Amino acid sequence: MEIQEHRCDSLSETESTGVGHSGPLSGPLVTNKRNNSSKRSARFKASDQEECYVEITLDVRDDTVLVHNIRGGDSETAMLASKIERRPSSLSLGSQLSFRLRQVSQELKRMTSSKSFKRVDRTKSGAARALKGLKFMTKNVGSEGWSEIETRFDELAVDGTLPKLKFAQCIGMNESSEFAGELFDALARRRGITAGCVTKDELREFWEQISDISFDARLQTFFDMVDKNADGRITEEEVKEIISLSACANRLSQIQERVEEYAALIMEELDPDNIGYIELYNLEMLLLQGPTQSTNLVTDSGIQSQLLSQKLVPTKEHNPIRRWYRRLAYFMEDNWKRIWVIALWILICLGLFTWKFIQYKHRAVFDVMGYCVSIAKGGAETLKFNMALILLPVCRNTITWLRSKTKLGVIVPFDDNINFHKVIAFGIIVGVGLHAGSHLTCDFPRLLHSTDDEYDPMKPFFGNKRPDSYWWFVKGTEGWTGVVMVALMVVAYTLAQPWFRRNRLNLPKTLKRLTGFNAFWYSHHLFVIVYILFIIHGYFLYLSKNWDKKTTWMYLAVPILLYACERLIRAFRSGYKTVRILKVAVYPGNVLALHMSTPQGFKYTSGQYIYVNCSAISPFQWHPFSITSAPGDDYLSIHIRTLGDWTSQLKSIFSKVCQPPSSEQSGLLRADIAPGNVKLRMPRLLIDGPYGAPAQDYKEYEVLLLVGLGIGATPLISIVKDVLTNIKQQKETEDHRGNMVENNGANKDNKRKSFVTKRAYFYWITREQGSFEWFRGVMDEVAENDKDGVIELHNYCTSVYEEGDARSALITMLQSLNHAKNGVDIVSGTRVKTHFARPNWRNVFKHVAVKHTNQRVGVFYCGAHGLVGELKRLAQDFSRKTETKFDFHKENF
Repeated sequence: MEIQEHRCDSLSETESTGVGHSGPLSGPLVTNKRNNSSKRSARFKASDQEECYVEITLDVRDDTVLVHNIRGGDSETAMLASKIERRPSSLSLGSQLSFRLRQVSQELKRMTSSKSFKRVDRTKSGAARALKGLKFMTKNVGSEGWSEIETRFDELAVDGTLPKLKFAQCIGMNESSEFAGELFDALARRRGITAGCVTKDELREFWEQISDISFDARLQTFFDMVDKNADGRITEEEVKEIISLSACANRLSQIQERVEEYAALIMEELDPDNIGYIELYNLEMLLLQGPTQSTNLVTDSGIQSQLLSQKLVPTKEHNPIRRWYRRLAYFMEDNWKRIWVIALWILICLGLFTWKFIQYKHRAVFDVMGYCVSIAKGGAETLKFNMALILLPVCRNTITWLRSKTKLGVIVPFDDNINFHKVIAFGIIVGVGLHAGSHLTCDFPRLLHSTDDEYDPMKPFFGNKRPDSYWWFVKGTEGWTGVVMVALMVVAYTLAQPWFRRNRLNLPKTLKRLTGFNAFWYSHHLFVIVYILFIIHGYFLYLSKNWDKKTTWMYLAVPILLYACERLIRAFRSGYKTVRILKVAVYPGNVLALHMSTPQGFKYTSGQYIYVNCSAISPFQWHPFSITSAPGDDYLSIHIRTLGDWTSQLKSIFSKVCQPPSSEQSGLLRADIAPGNVKLRMPRLLIDGPYGAPAQDYKEYEVLLLVGLGIGATPLISIVKDVLTNIKQQKETEDHRGNMVENNGANKDNKRKSFVTKRAYFYWITREQGSFEWFRGVMDEVAENDKDGVIELHNYCTSVYEEGDARSALITMLQSLNHAKNGVDIVSGTRVKTHFARPNWRNVFKHVAVKHTNQRVGVFYCGAHGLVGELKRLAQDFSRKTETKFDFHKENF
């Protein structure tokens, strides 16, 4: 250890004092005093490194020792150096300083055994993460440069100056106008600008400072924002102001309500001696410590991670034939189930069309109507088949039974039942077009304009008198049934489109009432009329008079009978599955949570869903909702987000019986109904289900990656609870049988195989802080009971700027301090620490792939469609280029 003196002026006296040493990291201490004050610099060098130093400068005044500066090392070095500091006491300064230097020297020696210090560069130290994020510009804005700012200045300037109100817009910080206003004030105070506007030259100075990449410049700017009176000290009132401002910029309303508590927490940490203020170096220490305690993705093995990154580097295939072959092979690998089902369907349709086409080509009507009649009849045959087939994908009970009780799920993509329903609907459109189009535009005109000799073979079908107009065809049973069917199909098909079903179009209020989910639901039930007309239409045929040639009823008999049984089962089952409401809670974000009694004999699997009916709103409407309780719970729960008319009315009805919760309860409104409480009159609810969903296949995987966006977390929460429950039960069973004789081992193995999941990663991304209240109890339960770390929880709040951003820097500090002291996250209110902004999904997959090589991971996603493409692409990419295989499943949300 070398200790050198740094002086700014000449010293009149020099004194040498010996200080104890500690091995190769120690050396003599040379003390130079002047007026009882001096600065000493201790340089620590690793024994196996020639040029790697950590330099610590001490400010020694009387019997006080303070750390003045640290060069080299990282945040851990800073923590160690703080141990040298000493406040006034009765003990000897020399002995105190000697002891503490020896203590730090020994600790640094321990640290250098596993890592060496780099050259003096603050961007490579513990400040690296703070430097990466402690910025005042977003990536997009920061990359604009002065030219874009100058252009906006010219557009917004008034009489050659930029008003403070336009500052946020000029620098591209529109979404944080209040924060930009405080930034303007801080920059103006430092330059002595008192006016509420700046010139272009002054704005350029502002821009150069806030876009400076050095950590010291950014730290000083942030400090100036907090230090409102520019006295170099931050008082508790100033801390309160910046906390409130940061919470407002990040839309964290709950933090704003507890500003005084959090300001006291920061002062307690940075002002332990209760001086009443904090200084720049205190804030710097906290900034450097905070990010390093982040609970973001755990650092993976360096070698494995590097090898994995090399494998994932995209390689371009220059041979176009090989490139297209590889793409085709990947496509077939990912979609082979869908391909064979669609291929079989197309082949059947083509076969039926060809059979009917050839049949009518050899009939007498072909001489008059030509190929038109063959095309019309071929299209009609495919129409019969598709009208029968379209009912099967919506037979929910049948599909649930097939996917749960049989192995058909290995080759049949049951998850795509609704998509297949839509494909068949397109096939019906094609069939209607071929059939009606050929009749109306081709063979009917040819019949109307045929000669008497040509019409003579048509008399058995159309009568002795030749039709004289289109009206003759329309007024007949065959005609009006066809026209009405087509009209009803057009209405149902149009209102089923996402633009109308989800109210995405800006329509006038009168027309908007005719769209939405209700319109979709009622219009789709016009199919009852359509099928009745279809059977009638198929019986009164022009060209077929024998009953055995009228095959429409043959196609429809089995599917209609199956679907009718389905509806009867639903009606019967829901009739006796009236549930008793146990608890109601209204949460932020327009979410209604319902806890209900479990009907007798009701068995379900996590990931499934139920249909709910509220007769107070409509006795006919049934709406699907994912089950959020686990099979082991003594209640049945769902969480409903109010997005449409029906859900809004349901929330309104239940809100009337709710009261504000107590301090120990969550939610905005709440009603806990005790047994025998007849004062609260709850609306009557019926449930139907449960029904199968993609998420229920989670039990097939040892490792799960669960991703939920907003309310899309509902089926995944049930899985998380079930995984925790089963693993706890399995551990208890294994402990209980641990002392049993060996011949019972087979039974133990069978018990273990009943639940194969061993690890789960849950990522929940939401925009609002209040959303975390929805499942706060589940988060705390997992954090409390998951002692073995089976479930890894990651909450993300996208309203908060990324970790270290100046707008969230103080939030990060508060989060670390409060979690370390109280074990509670200030954003989510749970024991699970919240991350800011959005996850880096490539790093998430990489993290799982490194941890679970040669394993198959089930990826289950539920949420908005925008993220499906990225997750699916990453699952495919990592499956092809690593030893870990990812199976992607998407919930139809």
